[in-house]
Amino acid sequence: MVQLCGLLTCQEEPVPLKSISVTLSICEFVAGVSVTLNYENEEKVPLEVFFVFPMDEDSAVYSFEAMVDGKKIQAELQEKMKAHSNYENAISQGQQAFLLEEDKCSRDVFCCNVGNLPPGSKAALTLKYVQELPLEADGALRYVLPAILNPRYQLSGGPEDSCLKMKAPVVPLEDLPYTISLVATISSQHSIERIQSNCILSPTEYLDDKKTSARVSLADGHKFDRDVELLIYYSDVHTPSVALEMGKPMQKPDSLMGDTAAMVSFYPDIPEAEPVTCGEFVFLMDRSGSMQGPMSKQDKSQSRIDAAKETLTLLLKSLPIGCYFNVYGFGSSYEAFFPNSVQYTQQTMEEALRRVKLMRADLGGTEILIPLQFIYRGPSIPGHPLQLFVFTDGEVTDTFSVIREVRSNRERHRYEENVISG
Repeated sequence: MVQLCGLLTCQEEPVPLKSISVTLSICEFVAGVSVTLNYENEEKVPLEVFFVFPMDEDSAVYSFEAMVDGKKIQAELQEKMKAHSNYENAISQGQQAFLLEEDKCSRDVFCCNVGNLPPGSKAALTLKYVQELPLEADGALRYVLPAILNPRYQLSGGPEDSCLKMKAPVVPLEDLPYTISLVATISSQHSIERIQSNCILSPTEYLDDKKTSARVSLADGHKFDRDVELLIYYSDVHTPSVALEMGKPMQKPDSLMGDTAAMVSFYPDIPEAEPVTCGEFVFLMDRSGSMQGPMSKQDKSQSRIDAAKETLTLLLKSLPIGCYFNVYGFGSSYEAFFPNSVQYTQQTMEEALRRVKLMRADLGGTEILIPLQFIYRGPSIPGHPLQLFVFTDGEVTDTFSVIREVRSNRERHRYEENVISG
């Protein structure tokens, strides 16, 4: 599917574009954009035309008007069915009218039926919208005028494609029959350090001594062969600022346009978080005689030790590369896979999995306190906080001493217990 932008006939033939004029007003982090496109019907018959234009998803249109042979047609918000009826009535009577609605296939394309354009008539279409400007990683404010306003470019792709990204040139640069102008005025409570662009601009003109207001324009001869991008750099950009706009005196009180509005700009300087560390993972497996018991009273039920080994195997295969780990088996005594926690690699993981398979419930009682004390008194690994996982059936000796030991070391580790019971 290929869809043209601009003023088109019902047969999707472009109406000749004569000029593009863009007025850009940036206040703090918000841009107000006014785009005027001038067309002329060079045919000898009237044309019913419609206008297709692209919009960034962060933009909101607040005004659209068409000036046809000196007659202004202003957009008005109406219920959908009523708007269609009024438009069809006007067209049937040979009057100028337009119908603006959101494109069903894409949220960032709007379509406006402009109506009848008599032979030789000139039409000036003016679109006004506001847009929140994104910030770049270096703190620059970024505005883009998409090149697809240029009729040399076509939209391609289906509804899933953004019209701001899919472009294909269709007319040679030297054959452009129109002119383009862009004037940008930037104002901020922060001083404006510099304005950069991927296109040639006029020298920056500062409008006051504090450099809080500036104006630039697109240099003559721009071919609109790429998006026009502006990067605005403020000083002290992270300082909060407030912009106040008085309500319009002719509007009703307590209405949207009649009330005073304030815009607070807050761009905090949040330092980058420290890199997340992997940690030291220590697993304590209960190997007391009671772990040989079944998980349930059903015949051929899996033993508690086998169920715990399955879970431990899954965890060992899921540890992040670069962490440290160790496995302890405890009962009346305790055993460790490694003398100290080792770095997690393919080799150490395979060694641990091999030893898990050999684990049996053959260490007597359930005395977890001594291995816990041994682990807590061992040296910590810098940058790798301790995380402790216990697999047991819950029949632990000297419960209160175990709880006290864990509580006294709660600041230096994370503790989780997996109770295996029947």
